[in-house]
This record gives sequence, C-alpha cells and structure tokens, in this order.
Amino acid sequence: MSRPAGSAHTSYKLPQITVLFWVLKIAATTLGETGGDWVAQTLNLGYLDATLLFFAIMVVVLIGQLRARTFHPALYWTLIAATSTSGTTLSDLLNRGNQSGSAENGLGYPAGAAILISALAIVFVIWKFSGETYDVAHITTHRGELLYWAAIVLSNTLGTSTGDFLSDSSGLGYWGGAAVIATLMVAILLAHYFTRISGVFLFWTAFVLTRPLGATVGDFLWKPHAKGGLALGSGGTSAVILAILVAGVAYSIRQNRREKPETVTADTPATAGAG
Repeated sequence: MSRPAGSAHTSYKLPQITVLFWVLKIAATTLGETGGDWVAQTLNLGYLDATLLFFAIMVVVLIGQLRARTFHPALYWTLIAATSTSGTTLSDLLNRGNQSGSAENGLGYPAGAAILISALAIVFVIWKFSGETYDVAHITTHRGELLYWAAIVLSNTLGTSTGDFLSDSSGLGYWGGAAVIATLMVAILLAHYFTRISGVFLFWTAFVLTRPLGATVGDFLWKPHAKGGLALGSGGTSAVILAILVAGVAYSIRQNRREKPETVTADTPATAGAG
C-alpha cells in the first residue's frame, strides 16, 4: 500500500520482524505478567489501581513514540512492556474483580474474553476501513500507529486472559498451557514457510499468542509450589527478565546504529530499524 498523502512521518518507526523481535516480544510479555502481578498482588496495590498506574505510564511512553521521527528500540520496547503490564492487570480486573487473587467480583474468563475479542475485532474492522496497511513494516502515519498500539493493548490483555485460563482453569497447568501455545506458534511458523496463508494474518496471530505464552511461563516461574510454580517470586523473576530484555534492546540499538537511516518520501519506501 502506498504511503497516505499528508503523512507527518518521514521514516518508518516500527521494527523489522526478525528472530530478535520475537525473542524480545516474548521477554516483554513475560515481564508484563510477572511485573503486573508483582505490583497488583505482591505489593497489594489491587488490579484497578495497578491498571491506572500502568496505563498512565503507557500513555506517557506512547506520546513519546508518536512524537519520534524514527525507530528507537528502547522507546518501542518500553512501550511494548507497558502494554503488557497494563494488559495483565486489566485482564485480571475484568476476570477477577479488583481484589487481588479473587474471582468473586469479576466477569470470569468467558465473559472477559468475549469483551476483549469483540473490542479487538472492532479495532481491526476500523483499521480495514481506515485505508491504513495491516503490514506493520510499512506503517508510516500517526493514525496507523494508533491503530497498531490499540490492537497491541487489546491483544496483550486478551492473551493474558487466555494464558490465565489455560493455566488456572483448563486443568493443563503452567507447563501444559505453555506447551499448547508453543505448539500453535510452531504451526504458524511452518505455515509461514510452507503455505500461502497471508503473512500479515500469521503475524498478528503469532503476536497475540506470544502473550499467553508469556503469561503461562511467567506464572510458572513466580507462582508458589502449591500452585505448580517454581516459587521464584514475582519481584525477583521480573528483575531477571528485565535484565534479559534490556540486554536484547541494547543489542538492537547497536544494530540499529550500524544501519544508515533512509528517508521516506511519498514515492520511496524505507527499511525499518533492526528488530
């Protein structure tokens, strides 16, 4: 799709979809699970206050992302992590109510999932009729970016709900839930190489699935032994995953600086920064 007329952007601001991208995405979503649980449950802030806190952080970082003229790995991945943590606490608020660990005042997983799926579908319908491209490698407008981030927030929230359902209510447990999601992601990878299924469709399917994968792995790492976890603690686990994410982002920044940025004009495409 050609670049829409009147775009305020001068270069692509989203990362290339590489192996590093998926590694960082899984790390960020796992951090979102453990970090969100640490603030809402371990620090006992509650799901509502934690959601408001993380959404405030997310909005601040989003403004920075929208104002940026080029791709900045640290800014992008900070925003991904912020959408993951806010998605974690928002999902828990919908499903369980405001009281940490309680399901008495929440909507429950089926109703919560129905709301989130409907909201995500609405975003994609709006996106379709907006004339913006679904191909994230070629998003160059503020409108396209806003749709992209709206889809990410909702997909992260839905992914948290799905991961929690698989871990807590399906009987699969943390390992079983993670295995189901990992199997689906391998199937998507095979479809990418051996079928003609739309790459954009496969990307967004995989993008959504990384969130429940992060949720199940995160819960497995920090939840107590009585619940089938390793009991590493939400705070300590979050710190370790954050260190991994920071190292990956630092590598991404280094790779990004090695590439000469290319200016985008209405007739000339450009390449995004390294994942």
